[in-house]
Amino acid sequence: MMISQFSLVLVSLFGMVVGEYQPNWSSLDSRPLPPWFDEAKFGLLICWGVYSVPSFGNEWFWYKWKGPNPQKEYVDFMTNNYPPGFSYADFAPMLKGELFDPDSWAKLFSDAGVKYVVLCSKHHSGFTLWPSKYSWNWNSMDTGPHRDVVGDIAAAIRNNTNIHFGLYYSLFEWFHPLFLQDQANNFKTQHYVSEVMLPQMYEIVNTYKPEVVWSDGDWSVNDTYWNSTEFLAWLYNESPVKDYVVVNDRWGKGDHCTHGGYFTCHDRFNPGKLYPHKYENSMTVQNTSWGYIRNIDISGYLTIEELLYQLVSVVSTNGNLLMGVGPSCDGRIMPIIEERLLQMGAWLKRNGEAIYKSKPWKYQQDSKNKDVWYTMDSTGKIVYAISLSWPDDFMLQLGDVTATNQTVVNLLGYSGDINITYTKNGTPGVNATFPYLPPNTPLQWAWTLKFQSVL
Repeated sequence: MMISQFSLVLVSLFGMVVGEYQPNWSSLDSRPLPPWFDEAKFGLLICWGVYSVPSFGNEWFWYKWKGPNPQKEYVDFMTNNYPPGFSYADFAPMLKGELFDPDSWAKLFSDAGVKYVVLCSKHHSGFTLWPSKYSWNWNSMDTGPHRDVVGDIAAAIRNNTNIHFGLYYSLFEWFHPLFLQDQANNFKTQHYVSEVMLPQMYEIVNTYKPEVVWSDGDWSVNDTYWNSTEFLAWLYNESPVKDYVVVNDRWGKGDHCTHGGYFTCHDRFNPGKLYPHKYENSMTVQNTSWGYIRNIDISGYLTIEELLYQLVSVVSTNGNLLMGVGPSCDGRIMPIIEERLLQMGAWLKRNGEAIYKSKPWKYQQDSKNKDVWYTMDSTGKIVYAISLSWPDDFMLQLGDVTATNQTVVNLLGYSGDINITYTKNGTPGVNATFPYLPPNTPLQWAWTLKFQSVL
């Protein structure tokens, strides 16, 4: 009896130490999403690693070259361009980053209107962009740029901008011997998890204090193998970022779109309609790769109009946009990507009030004009109609806005008046006449009508 009572006391004390959230999904999923993430709306995913050296195909280069089913184009690329016996590890010293300037990256991200940045700290190859104690000689300090890339970028962003800093981390590694051993044992052992994965995750959280922990590489096995719920309970209760960190939903087979913080569901997830749970559309400026690739032409890059469609439609439907870009092995962000980022920033400078801190309205895509998406301000008193095209004959027809003679309408970035005709008796429908803009008006690519006092 005394032992039982003592055990209960220990359990009670342990519960007090651990905190509010327990290592099960029922408890973890009850944690409210920190408000900053919903308000941010627009982030960047930066993928830079050894794959940036061959820069061929995509960031899965090693696996497609040396995996269980080698792809001919990757094998031929290596045969035709590198000597016999050349290994993937031989690429690592070539990741020199001699032109890498984290301060210039931070300025570009700020000019792009980005509110959070997620850096790929480790992709599926296992190469870490920080001097990990658990990745000897396969990290950015021991080889390649010989610097703590994660630390340098974190410092540049935090010292020079108001951008939130986060880290992507791949749970698994294609060819790590311990992971392959666990896999051969049908994941009944957890040698890789206990000796590599979890130590590295604790390492990056304690060292760099990321505000986003973006998990990936989880899909082959359920979350009990990864000890995901135990890690998240620590992250939410005891970690140095417990009060403001956000996480995604990639914590084990079957968890996508079900458990975690915000949902990513799958890459390039854009439901096109109101989604009941906060989500993120993670996509890329390049069509085929998260990292930098050389075998691509102009058609492989999204246009600014295509990027704004993603941003506007995602924000309208309760999402954030996480846009992936890949620097070159010498540390440059390519001019075409830089141009896209600066175009996004220029548009957000004029139209950002319709995006940042906005909320989904009762309608998302206009019923009459499919080029128009709606958001509203946090008070619900202002509605924004964002048109992705300039209206024919300067007349924008909207099927879902109900306005009266008390409604004030503005075109963001234009100081003149906007003439509207509206239906009577509360029937939805508004026609707004766009102005003739002077020739020196900056390009906008998409235009936002601001309605105040909408029924």
